[in-house]
Amino acid sequence: MSGATYVLVDGENIDATLGMSVLGRRPNPEERPRWDRILSYAAERNGGADARGLFFLNASSGQMPMGFVQALIAMGYRPIPLASEGDEKVVDVGIQRTLEAIAAREEGDVMLASHDGDFIPQVSTLLGKGRRVSLLCFREFLNAKLAEFTERGLEVHDLETDIKAFTVPLPRIRIIPLDEFDPQLYL
Repeated sequence: MSGATYVLVDGENIDATLGMSVLGRRPNPEERPRWDRILSYAAERNGGADARGLFFLNASSGQMPMGFVQALIAMGYRPIPLASEGDEKVVDVGIQRTLEAIAAREEGDVMLASHDGDFIPQVSTLLGKGRRVSLLCFREFLNAKLAEFTERGLEVHDLETDIKAFTVPLPRIRIIPLDEFDPQLYL
């Protein structure tokens, strides 16, 4: 397929995985992803074509982190602050609906920044329509069912090693392909 590549960011999921699973604490500012690098990576992977960043935020509290929202806009993202009075997972529901809307279009590929299995039906539908679908994540925390979709063409891009979205090395324990192993990093 051709056309735009939609970069959908599940900010809550990426932040929670980074904090709880990778760092074991709240990330310091220098340990957070550089979201502009992710959008640039998407454009590069799409041959320089249109990469449209949609950053989903939970605004159910009635508050938005305006400094962060303004920074996202400056980087080329469109913030999507969603709210619900119930206990719905507003970010997940918003992303699911957006994936369904993209699948209903004639064209459009997806890069989804999340580890979450809540998007399995929508990812499956997009792959079934021959769309290019990529997950942007920490590989070791990717949902196992989504990982199975690599056999159907799903691409997986590691936020740290492939996209280089971080300016400092993260303390990750991950499987290292032998051809990528640099013993100098451990000495």
